[in-house]
Amino acid sequence: MPEKLPTIIYQQDGRVARITLNRPDKLNAINDEMPNELKTAVEWANADDAIHVIILAGAGRAFCSGYDLELYAESPRPCRGSQEMPWDPMIDFRFMHENTNCFMSLWRSAKPVICKVHGYAVAGGSDIALCSDLIIMDEEAKIGYPPARVWGCPTTAMWIYRLGAERAKRLLLTGDLIDGKEAARIGLVSEAVRSEELDEAVERLANRIASVPKNQLMMQKLMVNQAYENMGLATTQMLATLFDGISRHTPEGVAFKARAEEVGFKQAVKERDRGVINAKTSD
Repeated sequence: MPEKLPTIIYQQDGRVARITLNRPDKLNAINDEMPNELKTAVEWANADDAIHVIILAGAGRAFCSGYDLELYAESPRPCRGSQEMPWDPMIDFRFMHENTNCFMSLWRSAKPVICKVHGYAVAGGSDIALCSDLIIMDEEAKIGYPPARVWGCPTTAMWIYRLGAERAKRLLLTGDLIDGKEAARIGLVSEAVRSEELDEAVERLANRIASVPKNQLMMQKLMVNQAYENMGLATTQMLATLFDGISRHTPEGVAFKARAEEVGFKQAVKERDRGVINAKTSD
């Protein structure tokens, strides 16, 4: 059995590997350790010849609430993701590119990944979910990328590849959240079900996939993924990751960070979402 990971629970159940984000007291918010531990768990599943499919889920009340803003927004500058000015874009790029690669371990996994979303999959949490192969959501769960308003750009860029240009722009130009029903309607996720049916729906799909030979699963996944790779996925992600760093160091990004340090990230997010965070509020 692999060693225990601080932020991830890894379990084997016959042909199914279960990877669970495990910071429930923080709504599974992403800290410094989680991206690499997620990648490690995916590697364990891929190294296990018994495993045919992976189920990715979150412990507690949500799948993932994004990056832990207590760590990254409230901590005084300089800190990871928010440098003193003038800033070095390549320092930020190296940090976020590594995290993006960890999330993309789900995309690159030879074993298909089903993501089970309840509660929230927002900001960086949506990046993780959208790197999975198939997503089943609670109808009432919320998904979206609110930092698109100020202080973020989705580094995996999976919104565009799952939705197309217009619907991706509709969500990223507003930062709006949508529920599972709407996510399924527009094709962002495979299926949305009532909360009491979520576990059963995920298990049913996992068992169906698990009955297929591993080589067949790998061939089908590689064939589909390669089409997206040929569209320039890696280049789009490089640009998105650079923009993510830039967004935290614009006048508005610096102002948001200053407000988060001053009044806490929850109040700063409320102000951001009302459109009152702007360059004039910075030092």
